[in-house]
Amino acid sequence: MFAEGSVDLAFVCTGSYVLHRDHTRWELLAAPQVNGKTTYQSYLIVHKNAPYESLTDLRHKTFAFTDPHSNTGRLVPTAWVVEAGSTPEAFFSQLLYTYSHDNSILAVAKGLVDGAAVDSLVWEYEQKHNPSWTSQTKILRRSQPFGIPPVVVSSKLSPEVQETLRQIFLTMHQNAEGQRILDALGMDRFVVPDPSWYQETEKLIAFLQDNGISIHGLEPAQH
Repeated sequence: MFAEGSVDLAFVCTGSYVLHRDHTRWELLAAPQVNGKTTYQSYLIVHKNAPYESLTDLRHKTFAFTDPHSNTGRLVPTAWVVEAGSTPEAFFSQLLYTYSHDNSILAVAKGLVDGAAVDSLVWEYEQKHNPSWTSQTKILRRSQPFGIPPVVVSSKLSPEVQETLRQIFLTMHQNAEGQRILDALGMDRFVVPDPSWYQETEKLIAFLQDNGISIHGLEPAQH
């Protein structure tokens, strides 16, 4: 929709931002700051009662990815498996796509899959506000920090409109209603993102491509 011009503003995953910025014509507008940080991680989770202690223990088990282009939900765990000398298709007995970090947490908590990789921001938010499902999981591994998922804007918009939109985000925390919204989202405020924040994801994608992992146009193996 963004590439077609039917969307001018969007919250996107870090993986999607890096993968699609060359042909979507979107630009960084703002990014959330959460607990004083502008980074997030991938959490490898399993059920709290599961005997697994590392990724190796999940070999030949069922695993949930979120979206094919998700940084924390697919790219990072794929890199972990590649570093272990395999591919997700060969390493796990079954791969599922949930298309939501919430769904992946739920799938692990209910025992529908043996493991999943999820966005740390989502897991931590749920753990704080509604831990009914996260409390049924445990974290086996945390990735390195990555630049936080940004807000992007269409480059087709005039500089004046882009700046107006940017200022709305950057000043939300100075307004009572804006602060209420930020509190509900678990965010401190919005800040101006630095393109360098996303270099680690660029390196990750390059690593996967160098190892023959398909990313663009990937269709889920099964549902």
